Amino acid sequence: MKTYQIHLIRHGLTAENETGKYIGSTDVPLSPKGIALLNKYSEEFDYPGVPLVFSSPLQRCVQTAGILYPAITPQIIGDLSECNFGDWEGKTAAELSSDERFSKWLANSAEVAPPNGESGKAFLKRICSAFEKVVSELVASGETSAVVITHGGVIMNLLSVYGLPHAKPYDWQMDSGFGYSLRINTLLWQRDKVCEVYALAPYKKQRNEDED
Repeated sequence: MKTYQIHLIRHGLTAENETGKYIGSTDVPLSPKGIALLNKYSEEFDYPGVPLVFSSPLQRCVQTAGILYPAITPQIIGDLSECNFGDWEGKTAAELSSDERFSKWLANSAEVAPPNGESGKAFLKRICSAFEKVVSELVASGETSAVVITHGGVIMNLLSVYGLPHAKPYDWQMDSGFGYSLRINTLLWQRDKVCEVYALAPYKKQRNEDED
């Protein structure tokens, strides 16, 4: 049975990440530190070699794709964007702590949406549809592997739905520039819509025997 690999990589660091702000749909760039770290990681680690790159349309993801995969033009998937935090975009949890709506959202983010934002249920429906589109496009392409550059919230929630072993979203946290490698068995995918999470990505560089 044919298998496919999809590698989910979180975009590089932004200034808003560094200060703990909620940034979802706001289109912020990578920070200078984020760019420097991605260049450092690309030297220290092996990012998966793939023929196809899919990306969220937000510039922090497109920039990350350009740094890690400069020879490949990413295919943009609009629904791979991060959750829309509405009026809370650009604010920290400390700044929102006195807002009763924020407390209700923390207690039940699936059903409760930020003001003018997106509920967890709507977010999950959107990104699951996008991921299944990526799988379908990979299979139709004739290739067997692809990278998806997207957001931490997207990756954590996708793996909570499709990943084996089963785990909750926050069990799948990852640093900026890192992520997970998935193996998709076509029979298992068609039957159960699940895939094996088999490695952290990127990978430690293999040492040559001449270096020993």
